[in-house]
Order: sequence, then structure tokens, then C-alpha cells
Amino acid sequence: MTTRQHATQARIPGADAARAEKLTKIYGDGESRVVALDAVSVAFPAGEFTAIMGPSGSGKSTLMHCMAGLDAASGGSSRIGDVELTTLSARDLTRLRRDRIGFVFQAFNLLPTLTALENITLPLDIAGRRPDQAWLDLVVGMVGLAGRLTHRPSQLSGGQQQRVAVARALAGRPEIVFADEPTGNLDSRAGAEILGFLRNSVREFGQTVVMVTHDPGAASFADRVVFLADGRIVDELREPTAHAVLNRMLAFSESPLPAGPGLPGGAR
Repeated sequence: MTTRQHATQARIPGADAARAEKLTKIYGDGESRVVALDAVSVAFPAGEFTAIMGPSGSGKSTLMHCMAGLDAASGGSSRIGDVELTTLSARDLTRLRRDRIGFVFQAFNLLPTLTALENITLPLDIAGRRPDQAWLDLVVGMVGLAGRLTHRPSQLSGGQQQRVAVARALAGRPEIVFADEPTGNLDSRAGAEILGFLRNSVREFGQTVVMVTHDPGAASFADRVVFLADGRIVDELREPTAHAVLNRMLAFSESPLPAGPGLPGGAR
């Protein structure tokens, strides 16, 4: 099955772009043993924008990294579409990340010697794939980079560099985009632009986005917010507003909710 076919399959209404079942991540042993993820089960439906939130150390970035194949889980199951990540060889896992997943990170992760366009198409070049020019033009237009494609990162503002990173994540038409604090290094205006681009990629392109954030305002761009505490999912909120997210976070800091089965949208 081609990447394009996988992408089409992943966006079937009701399908899950990614799913975890009893996902566990443990660091160290003995007195230094830390349970970063405690049997987490959660689904990320295709064509939705999900934000993951929680206090520092709650496991939100660990969850994203394990589900994206960037870190190995200690136990449980993690799937992208119909592929179980925990059974893949290192080579096949690299290929899956390259062909089926897009990434956006807080630090941009652009190569300074390449132009904006070369950074955008780099994953495709490494995979030996030619970009779909019509799709590439659409993505570049959406993020407003048409006049900046020949510029190198040092010639771009932080917001423009993150636009390049978003375009790079979308250029290969991945099944799912994982974004780890994508607005953490940006001012409020540039951050809102990046969130708007991610939101539009879901609304207009049927993309699936999973974003880790600590910012209630950023989370309000999502369709759903999943809350973690002590390595467990404790709640979720659909159609979030910044005010509602902030209130929920404040409630957790005072009296964390116990994890329980049957949360809507596949989380439990």
C-alpha cells in the first residue's frame, strides 16, 4: 500500500490514525524507578486535532514520543493506522516515521545550509520520492511562504522558521502530524499563526494532528484536549476554550482526578 493510500485510509471517518493500548514507559529501576506512562489507552481519530496537556512530568511528551515511534515503550501496544510499532525492526520503524508521520518541534530543527524549500522537501528527498507539486504548492501557500522559499533559516524570523517546519511536516501527506510544543519559542502572534495553520490543515486537508502543549490558548485550537497526570489519562474536553482548559488544569492541580474507563473519544 502506498503512502497516499495509507493517508486516504487513515482519514476514513471513524478510523483511528493512532491508538495506544495499556502503553507503559518505565525509566530506571529500584529506588530510581520512574513510571512515566502507566498503562495508558487512548485513540486519536483521523481528521481531528487533539491537544495533550498536563503538569510538568505528567508524561505528555513521553506519550507522544512513544506513539510516534521516537521512543520505545516498556509495555503495551502502540499503532499508527493498522501497524503495530512495538513489533517493527529499527529499519522498518525509521521507514514508517519517514513515510507516514510528520513532526513539528519547538526548536524548528531546520538545516541551516539549506533553503526553506530544501528544508521542506528534505524528508521526501531522503526517501527518494518526488514531491507532489500541486500539493506542495497548496501547503506552501497555506503557510504563507511563497516569497521566502529561497531564504535560509538565518534569514527567517522564528515564526517563519516554524512555518517551514509545519510545511515540511505536511509536504509528504502523512497520516498524522505530531507537534511537541510547536509555539514554545514564538511570540503570541507568531504562535497563533502556526496554530491556525495546523487547524486549517485539519479542517481543509483532513489532516490528523496531535499536539503537546502547556498553553490553554494553544489547546483551544484543538477539537479535543486529553489531560494527563502522573502518567495516566485523567480527563478530556471536547470543543475546548482557553478558559475551560485553564479551569480544568487548575482543578487538577488542586485535586487530580482518578483515571477511569469509558472516557469519550477513545481515551480511558
